[in-house]
Amino acid sequence: MNNNVGKISFFSMFALWFGAAVSLAEIMTGSLLAPLGLAKGLTAIIAGHLIGTLILALVGVIGFREKKPSLLASRISLGRQGSYLVSVFNIIQLVGWTAIMLIQCARSLQSITGRMWGFDNFIILVIVTGLLVGIWTLYMHKGVSIVNNIAVILLLGLTILLMKAVLSGGGAMIPAESGMSFGVALELSIIMPLSWVPLISDYTMNAQNERRSFWGSFLGYFLGSSFMYATGLLAALYTGTSDPVGILAGMNLGLAALLIVILSTVTTTFLDVFSAVMSTLNLNGALSRRTLIILFTILGTVLALVFPMEEYESFLYMIGSVFAPVFTVVLIDYFYLGADRSRERVNLPGLLAAALGVVAYYIAGGYDLPVGSTLPAMLLTTAAYLILTKFYAKKNG
Repeated sequence: MNNNVGKISFFSMFALWFGAAVSLAEIMTGSLLAPLGLAKGLTAIIAGHLIGTLILALVGVIGFREKKPSLLASRISLGRQGSYLVSVFNIIQLVGWTAIMLIQCARSLQSITGRMWGFDNFIILVIVTGLLVGIWTLYMHKGVSIVNNIAVILLLGLTILLMKAVLSGGGAMIPAESGMSFGVALELSIIMPLSWVPLISDYTMNAQNERRSFWGSFLGYFLGSSFMYATGLLAALYTGTSDPVGILAGMNLGLAALLIVILSTVTTTFLDVFSAVMSTLNLNGALSRRTLIILFTILGTVLALVFPMEEYESFLYMIGSVFAPVFTVVLIDYFYLGADRSRERVNLPGLLAAALGVVAYYIAGGYDLPVGSTLPAMLLTTAAYLILTKFYAKKNG
């Protein structure tokens, strides 16, 4: 009997996380690094993604070993009620991500459908996109279907076409401007993979084996996200714009732009919706998964109609400030201390250390360190957690 039947293969895991990375949000974030110039910008992209994606893939290993979704697996370290706190925050950030993705998709579609058919109603385009995401989530939520894999292969070809369009546009590289430090650029590259940490185990728990789980998710997201960031960086440096749709439409490739926008939105956003569902099931396992998918799709769609996109960068920093310290505690407990606190109500030393890490994240951000804010916050969280754990054990021992 083959125990791998129905399990996620290396290629499907790779395709799932590559598809998650191929999005307009990633291109837009990569374009923010343009003031650094090409060499420093690419260095920050690669270094930041190595750090962030390594954390992502290691959390995925926990899910594979424990055969539990991410937030259920976090109970091992945080305790039952501690995992509830992370679940609530994760639901909030995932509904926010759903809204952001729908906004970016609808705005891009406005320029495409406006040129092609003279139609650019933002509200209708948001609703239609939300409907597509909801349908995709209902039927493709395991991320292993042939349709999803084909969509990701098509996306890869389209993004290569986009990169070629950027590099062959004939424009000279725009000189780098001052105004962004290497540390900020590094941080923006770390944050994106960190935003996926609370949901990676929802998929790696169904991998064929641990090695395929780790490398499929690591390589899929690292290569996909780094390529998207680099596309945004090069687009900003060579064309003065981070709008991939405008670049392709300007070359009379409107259909290719349409496919990129729609496919990249659904292959990324369905993960946000499904993870919000899994986080809610951590709070109450009796709820209907199908009903929750519909509910969160509607919430994300409604929020997309009112979300202030000028707060996008602040939204990214909020994600990094919480998830980096929290999952530092999870990784230390699992891989170093070997502790299982799933029967405890709450891991008080862990939550205190994570809270100190959040404070450290914003303090480090104020000093604009060359290493960004995530690494200092993780180091302080580690030190605080090990000290508090020893103190708490002596006090109760």
